[in-house]
Amino acid sequence: MFHRSERLLLRPPWPEDWCAVRAGIADEGIVRNLATAPWPYADSDAQEWCAQQQDPYAPRFLVTLADSGEVIGCIGIGPLPAQDGGGDGTMELGYWIARPHWGRGYASEAARAVVEIARATGHPRIVASHFLDNPASGRVLRKAGFMPTGKVGRHRSLARGYEAQTIGYELDFLKEEALPAAA
Repeated sequence: MFHRSERLLLRPPWPEDWCAVRAGIADEGIVRNLATAPWPYADSDAQEWCAQQQDPYAPRFLVTLADSGEVIGCIGIGPLPAQDGGGDGTMELGYWIARPHWGRGYASEAARAVVEIARATGHPRIVASHFLDNPASGRVLRKAGFMPTGKVGRHRSLARGYEAQTIGYELDFLKEEALPAAA
């Protein structure tokens, strides 16, 4: 699956992309804000991630610049684990953008694109969270249409090696459809 936004092309990772993924994510400041990425992030971690099978209902994408094809990050959705309230079709958004590309709106643009994909593929709801010490991610989520849930939770970060406080967000497509149209 591919998706083109104004400045970005979202495309599936291919095995030969592992070097670009490794180059972008090889930054402890990025990895510590992810739940499942280890630190240090090894070549084998990037190779394994790029070689995973794609699921059309839980797509993972490389975030690339449309004009150059440069890999600047990754984004995707996956099923929310049952222990976190999943099991009902709720998907969870995750993403990262390489540090040289921070502050340019790429994460928000990529997140809006994935929201469009999730809506088009019939997912009822998407959730996301960010670690309390990463407020920039909250701004990304709000710009992509997510609403704060008001819930503070705890989520394990493999790179940190412990559970840290998180702030929850959601985008409920079923509630959106139930709202009356604006006049």
